Amino acid sequence: MRLSTLSLAVLLLAAPMAQAQTAPASTHGAKPSAGSAPAAASSVPDQVDLDDVRNFSRVYEIVRQAYVEPVDNKTLMKAAISGMLTGLDPHSEYLDKDGLAELNEDTTGQYGGLGIEVLQVDGTLRIIAPIDDTPASRAGIKPGDTIVKIDGKTVEPEDIDDMFKALRGDPGSKVTLTILHEKSDKPIDMPLVREKISVTSVKTRELEPGYAYIRISQFQDDTAPDLEKKLGELIRKNGAQKGAVLDLRSNPGGLLTAAVGVSDDFLNAGTIVTTRGRLQDSNLSFEAHPGDLLNGAPMVVLVDNGTASAAEIVSGALKDNRRALIVGRRTFGKGVVQTVLPLDSDHAVKITTARYYTPNGTSIQAEGIKPDIALADLAVNKADSAPSLVSSEADLPNHLANEDGTSKGKDIDNDGSAENAKLATQDYALSQALNVLKGLALNRAPYGPAAAPAPTKH
Repeated sequence: MRLSTLSLAVLLLAAPMAQAQTAPASTHGAKPSAGSAPAAASSVPDQVDLDDVRNFSRVYEIVRQAYVEPVDNKTLMKAAISGMLTGLDPHSEYLDKDGLAELNEDTTGQYGGLGIEVLQVDGTLRIIAPIDDTPASRAGIKPGDTIVKIDGKTVEPEDIDDMFKALRGDPGSKVTLTILHEKSDKPIDMPLVREKISVTSVKTRELEPGYAYIRISQFQDDTAPDLEKKLGELIRKNGAQKGAVLDLRSNPGGLLTAAVGVSDDFLNAGTIVTTRGRLQDSNLSFEAHPGDLLNGAPMVVLVDNGTASAAEIVSGALKDNRRALIVGRRTFGKGVVQTVLPLDSDHAVKITTARYYTPNGTSIQAEGIKPDIALADLAVNKADSAPSLVSSEADLPNHLANEDGTSKGKDIDNDGSAENAKLATQDYALSQALNVLKGLALNRAPYGPAAAPAPTKH
């Protein structure tokens, strides 16, 4: 993969959670170029109203003198800055030394906590997605759940920052979350033990011979090269794949650059994403390069309401370039990009600086990506009925044998339905995605001998 430096002097993000992620501003393979966005906003300054300045000073002094407990000036100024940013949108925030450290931890995928991505929504803590193989996912926390209490303390809008911090802690420490599941009116307590979260963002395996399963749980700085390595190993071991399911369900996003790199890994050409903002450096367009890792084999991208941000960039790129069918539920709809602007070595501002657009020029902000094939959030149970005594001609007495040879001793009932039923009861959406993928593969030209994986992009 070629590394191309972004023209931004700061770092572009595409993470939906309040605890965002950052990494060196580079892309894997895809080339950023000046976008076709409008010119930067007028440089004529918007003068600050003196009455607003006076009101700010009065409120500041009233709080300093009359608040029930003494508050020092440093705390007040930090609160004022934080309030100014959080009042803009759910993604902009003021980062102190601890916030920057958490930012770095999220990017590398290693930190002490529960493994959940959360977002402040109207003064509440809303679950965007639990991360695979973490205390949160094992406990049954789902996208759309709301954290009502942490260790018995009710989540209040004025304490949101402290609530965020309370979710993290030393591995082995305990915390109890009171969770309100989506579409439920009865909160439940969930005792959890924090762990060292070491998130492996890419996992690969075969669902069936010739059909690859690629799971990306979030977009970290190493996601694209990790995908290339693991998918390459799977193809070398099992041969060329007839198709692949890319599972982006409950993927809360991550780095814009990682999303561009993953999209580029499955495209030979075309626009991946464009970003447009008021700053000229925010107007970028990312283009794909030759080197599809699957050599054009059909793809299905599996999404749900927890598929957000960087995961939506990948979904939109593959959909608009007609590289994959999108299957599942409408995605989260986070279509804006954050930039981290350092103030000094210990402080920074994370602020929304651009919207991103899919290759067709569509903004998914607050709307999400509509799947090509919609699936309800269903679970499948195996039918509780006795097997039929006669299920085919071969079960009838004195039936004629097949002219190509006797059916005796052959397992003619082994048509793959048993394996399909097992997958369906485990993961209904995935089983449906596999069925769609098989249909796409049938329309493709016959496969030749097992081929080596496509070369890494250069």
